[in-house]
Amino acid sequence: MRKIDTHFKGKNVVITGGSSGIGKATAKLLAGHGANVFIVARDQEKLDRALQEIEAEGDTEGQRYGAFSADVTSYEQVEDAIAAIVDTGGTPDILINCAGIVRPGYFEELPLSTFRKQMDVNFFGTLHTVKAVLPYMTARSSGHIVNVSSMGGVVGGFGYTAYGASKFAVYGFTEALRAELKPHNIGVSLVLPFDTETPQLEGEKKIQPLEMKILTGSVKPEKLSRPSEFIAYWVVVKLFFSGGEPMRAEQVAKAILRGIQKGHYLVLPDLLLKVATYLRGLIIPFGNWAQDQLIPVARKQRGADTFVEHDPVVCAPESPSWGEGPDDLQGGESTP
Repeated sequence: MRKIDTHFKGKNVVITGGSSGIGKATAKLLAGHGANVFIVARDQEKLDRALQEIEAEGDTEGQRYGAFSADVTSYEQVEDAIAAIVDTGGTPDILINCAGIVRPGYFEELPLSTFRKQMDVNFFGTLHTVKAVLPYMTARSSGHIVNVSSMGGVVGGFGYTAYGASKFAVYGFTEALRAELKPHNIGVSLVLPFDTETPQLEGEKKIQPLEMKILTGSVKPEKLSRPSEFIAYWVVVKLFFSGGEPMRAEQVAKAILRGIQKGHYLVLPDLLLKVATYLRGLIIPFGNWAQDQLIPVARKQRGADTFVEHDPVVCAPESPSWGEGPDDLQGGESTP
């Protein structure tokens, strides 16, 4: 028999990026605990399909559900969606921001539009929903806000200058927000997952630089020659990154619910992520050292021993998974 967590029973929960990935997994889990679940994303058809799955997990009669189309980069659309949710009787008790996109690539090849788009969705999309929901929470002096950043928002990774910048912004915003909202009795949580098994991750892997594929373990290096290269690969890649195996969206969803229930600020879905985060002062220099050992190996493997100037327009075609991608711009966060 499924164990029901009564902490969420009857609570109104708004989830952005709720049509896929971490967002959908979290919505389904909350429905199973008796919450009223309202998902927000851009593609109404995907939302409607996701809502059927979410409703199927429902636990009690009288639970309310809703799927609202909005582009989180538009504050006006977000504000309208939240107002519509409130009109249905769903004044938010909990907001979970899972909407996010990622497009990796070599910095010199990425167009400026890539940086703006990821900042618009990942950071400003989070800002917009918090801004729209907060008046309802402060009016009642209660609520909980969850922002999904990434380990890529704590430690910068090769090929993720655009994504890392946007997720570092979410990290800093959420940390300041926690201090400001505490006097209002509003809880704030920051989620820091690593690669998560989502439709978005599938598209991301197709265009991910080889250097990052080797660093995360999805591709094995053809040749390791120096002792430092062996240490970097086996300690960082095989131990900390589990040899390239991504987390499951359900694992992250369960961690989010535990974090809300226990009032935790930092939500870390994996033991090794907890170790890495709490030992950040040691991990960052070690991680930088490991990248410096393995990146030359990867560059040799892809035949790029020397830096070559590229035309960013020619070398950075828009990927089929970028824009109208597997997550419809706001799906379930892959979080490298």
